Amino acid sequence: MQNQRILARALENYSNSSAPKRIVELGAGDGNFLLSVAQKISPIWPKAKVTLLDLQKNVTSETLAGFGALGWRAESLVTDVFDWPADPESAEIVIANLFLHHFEDAKLAKLLKLIAQRTNCFIAIEPRRAAWPLFCSRLLGAIGCNDVTRHDAVVSVRAGFSGTEISALWPDKHDWQLTERRSGWCSHLFLAQKIS
Repeated sequence: MQNQRILARALENYSNSSAPKRIVELGAGDGNFLLSVAQKISPIWPKAKVTLLDLQKNVTSETLAGFGALGWRAESLVTDVFDWPADPESAEIVIANLFLHHFEDAKLAKLLKLIAQRTNCFIAIEPRRAAWPLFCSRLLGAIGCNDVTRHDAVVSVRAGFSGTEISALWPDKHDWQLTERRSGWCSHLFLAQKIS
């Protein structure tokens, strides 16, 4: 889906060469998605701090060391996203990759409100709900994906986003600049930036 490239470009556009001090990834899984993005942007963003938040302990010491080799400090935080602790060092950027589509609208609205209270920039990349991504998701067997992956891909596209569905749930449309659009062949990009 090229989500690493999409996120790297969105982060570069947001920063205008000013490296953020702290990035939080929600639903980070094993942390390797953000590590691959960090490998692309660390030359222009040295010394960022990363918090990898997930419900499960999936981040290995090798992944944390991978961030360290780039000059980034990384930590893994095991907690439910709705119990995400308040931190005096707020996250300048919060990201989510293939995470929001797991929530029904009421829960998603609650999550977006929590995110808006904790950051100045939120970037989410989700499955795009459309005919082409659905068609592509049904072809994953041709590249050797197993039954579970093939099933999950179809379900994820059907649960994905189109139009301005995430923007409609964002809690504050007055103080934020919202961008929501197709990105790449199968992805949906949402970007919320606080207006200073």
